[in-house]
Amino acid sequence: MSNLTVGLVQTELQWQAPRENRAHLSQEIESLGEETDLVVLPEMFTTGFSMNALENAEPAGGPTEDWMMGVARDRQCAITGSIAVQEGDKVFNRMLFVTPEHCYQYDKRHLFRMANEHHRYAAGDKQVVVPWRGWRISLQVCYDLRFPVWMRNRENFDLMLCVANWPQQRRYHWRQLLIARAIENQACMVGVNRLGSDANGFEYSGDSMVVAADGQLLADLQDQPTVANVVLDYADQQEFKQKFPSYMDADEFQLGPL
Repeated sequence: MSNLTVGLVQTELQWQAPRENRAHLSQEIESLGEETDLVVLPEMFTTGFSMNALENAEPAGGPTEDWMMGVARDRQCAITGSIAVQEGDKVFNRMLFVTPEHCYQYDKRHLFRMANEHHRYAAGDKQVVVPWRGWRISLQVCYDLRFPVWMRNRENFDLMLCVANWPQQRRYHWRQLLIARAIENQACMVGVNRLGSDANGFEYSGDSMVVAADGQLLADLQDQPTVANVVLDYADQQEFKQKFPSYMDADEFQLGPL
């Protein structure tokens, strides 16, 4: 199995300005170079964490999905992040995982009630694992990180992605939970968060991280605007699991109706 080069884009976002954010992110992505297999952007990267769901929502296959498809095809990579997408009378905080050939989607399951997200967006009900260059990748969005049962590895993924708008005041939780999810699932964990402030006055400290399956930090972007490529070593992860196969003693369970 081949290694995977993951490009993290930690940056400020403009409030409810999709065109400007896409233009800025295009420049950031260019600085990653040509070797990136997967580009990871923050949650709601076109608008910031806005509760103006209907005003910000794009249709499925809208301009941001088209832009992501263009990036994927031009660079022959995958690109992921979440945006507001409307289907019928519902709006989802939808994580798109776009390859040159396909667009996978994951609708955020756990909606952040402290910001009334559960009143403005519809919750997803399906876990999503996508295949990319030999890796099985679990998609998660922000608040999902606090719910270990939802994120539990049933030996069906090798890597978790969590894209976020996680405020600075709870940065300690973000950092510890990323490490915990990697250790308990014996899988690499990539968390990408934004920087700057939003129109609601919340500050964001970034703290984007890549955590190995044994809990070791492979990258820590801290609080600076940064793009970085990080190589994930599949053989190292499998060797660790063979030497310390705690996954074999995991409790059996099944999620009930969602």
